[in-house]
Amino acid sequence: MLTKNISFKNFKVKKNNSKIKRIFSSLIKEKNEVLLSMSKNYKNSFNNKILNKYKNNYNFRVIGMGGSTLGTQAIYDFLENKIKKKFSFLDNLQANKERNEKKKITNLIVSKSGNTIETIVNSNIFIKKNHKNIFITENKNNYLFQLAQKIKAEIIHHNNYIGGRYSVLSEVGMLPAELMGLKSEKFRQYNSLIKNKNFLSSLIKNVSSTLYFIKNKKFNSIIINYDERSENLFKWYQQLVAESLGKKKKGLLPIVSNMPKDNHSVMQLYLDGFKNNFYTFFHVHENNSEKLKNNLLLSELKFLKNKNISNIMYAQKKATEKVFNTKNIPFRSFEVKKRDEETMGQLFCFFVLETILLGKALNIDPYNQPSVELIKKETKKILI
Repeated sequence: MLTKNISFKNFKVKKNNSKIKRIFSSLIKEKNEVLLSMSKNYKNSFNNKILNKYKNNYNFRVIGMGGSTLGTQAIYDFLENKIKKKFSFLDNLQANKERNEKKKITNLIVSKSGNTIETIVNSNIFIKKNHKNIFITENKNNYLFQLAQKIKAEIIHHNNYIGGRYSVLSEVGMLPAELMGLKSEKFRQYNSLIKNKNFLSSLIKNVSSTLYFIKNKKFNSIIINYDERSENLFKWYQQLVAESLGKKKKGLLPIVSNMPKDNHSVMQLYLDGFKNNFYTFFHVHENNSEKLKNNLLLSELKFLKNKNISNIMYAQKKATEKVFNTKNIPFRSFEVKKRDEETMGQLFCFFVLETILLGKALNIDPYNQPSVELIKKETKKILI
């Protein structure tokens, strides 16, 4: 068990964990704003007065790129059954995006730098006079800060020391979560997790195994995802890992593979193709999954009687793991027993700590993204 809500089976690779233990001990002693954002001690830069101004609003639209929106999308999809509000997302340049000008919309415009070109373009096109607007950006005289002042929008300060992909448990993810009707303090599980021996042991062994794969030129981290509502969780994870570790000719390529659909496309390659992959199985147990109609089942499929979609997908997951074991294909497995803020916070915390520890073990800075900045500069030169 990783926690009471998450069952976890680690890779079957036994490696020396002493190096990762030392790195972890050093990490938790740092004055680290990313770790602080995952703890109960973090102070949001918004308050109840601000929340109360927007609590009765129904339609929200989040405008941002990458880490500015992915964490919020992951929360919204994963906990959709608990949320009574409608959230949509503008997270790319979409020339033909449908617009409903009559809706009463509250826009959340998110950019740490305040100068993200795609966010500026979408804000310019989609913000209308009748909209309410909340800007989350650094407390600096950047473009979006100036725009927010010009249109008299609400401004929430983005923590200067937390990059976008690490910001999900700071204002960037927690203000939208509160507006969804969720509780930010329930997401912040760091304090209890670093006292949880099972969690720490699993984390450290997992990082040691992943480091072993990297050193043996297994660079593709493929997520075998059996939960449709977790797709954006793993798109968030994809950015977290790729942008944090892809430096100095090192890194991992996370690939999200949605099941059971991909059983009928790429699974053959996973089983019998090249061997520079390792895998993560992910499943969420559903209590209210759609049941099959017994009266429409023919006799040759009577084994499906009284089954629901969750039962069938879980059987497929266990069958696939069994075949992977037979073929000695390396994988780890997560099974989520409950959808709530605590579980989501535990997953965020595990993946953030895993990524930071891998970065430090590989002697790279897990917090920057220097080459992406080059593209931003070149784009601006071309447009001028």
